[in-house]
Amino acid sequence: MQPTLLILAAGMASRYGSMKQMEGFGPAGETIMDYSIYDAIRAGFGKVVFIIRKDFADNFKAVFEPKLKGRIEIDYVYQQLDSLTNGYPVPASRTKPWGTAHAILCAKDAINEPFAVINADDFYGRDAFEKAYTFLTTACSPKQQSIIGYELARTLSANGTVSRGVCDVDGENNLVSISERTKIYAEGEKIVYEDAAGKHEVPYNSSVSMNFWCFDASIFKLTEDLFATFLKEHGQEEKSEFFIPIVADTYIKQELGVVKVIPTSSQWFGVTYKEDAPGVQKSVDDLVAAGEYPSSLWS
Repeated sequence: MQPTLLILAAGMASRYGSMKQMEGFGPAGETIMDYSIYDAIRAGFGKVVFIIRKDFADNFKAVFEPKLKGRIEIDYVYQQLDSLTNGYPVPASRTKPWGTAHAILCAKDAINEPFAVINADDFYGRDAFEKAYTFLTTACSPKQQSIIGYELARTLSANGTVSRGVCDVDGENNLVSISERTKIYAEGEKIVYEDAAGKHEVPYNSSVSMNFWCFDASIFKLTEDLFATFLKEHGQEEKSEFFIPIVADTYIKQELGVVKVIPTSSQWFGVTYKEDAPGVQKSVDDLVAAGEYPSSLWS
């Protein structure tokens, strides 16, 4: 069974200031998402499921369906504030849905096979998709999930600080925990992050999460159970979010299985800030010039 690619594209792009998922960076106007889908297709993925906002659906479909028709199976899932809340009273002041793990849960009826999860606005690279495909088709099971681990130094922005989930990995390449570090940046030859206690160095070769996960479909049941608990405990907090690492952390701590950290040599890039856009465009142009991608992906 071919694995599925689940793309989280319902975000509001608050820091970037516009709908960056739809911005063209490639020579023929390709979005970052186009490159991810292209890499997934050539790696062997059989279906792509987009998680989007309902009010954005027609616009989104008009852009992607003509390109992808006949190349890969397509499905859509809508992440709304009241999706799968089972009658929970949503705070009147809340406008955003409940985060990345809630987004995954919204796809539970659309996916029955092993699947990868990625962000719409991150460029992950061919190597990452090939490794994800290999894991999903040979090693993924209810007892074994994975995350693609990026080298921290390959994930920084020249235009500001970034937030990264720094992975604690044991001797067998199993994930122990993810520590969310905000305000990470390069300072001379070092990489540091800042918090309330001050400035701290992060090892240059740290493995970090860029939200590229590989899951067995059995993860939906655990996610559903945890979301119900999350709503009871944090549902009245205006900005609380139910993140994928919460699910992974519970999976590990309850000894339901292991989460393998699969290292990739891929260079990540993305548009955290508007000022990142020219650099992203140059990175894509360089990959096209080097023959990694055709100058027009879908023609």
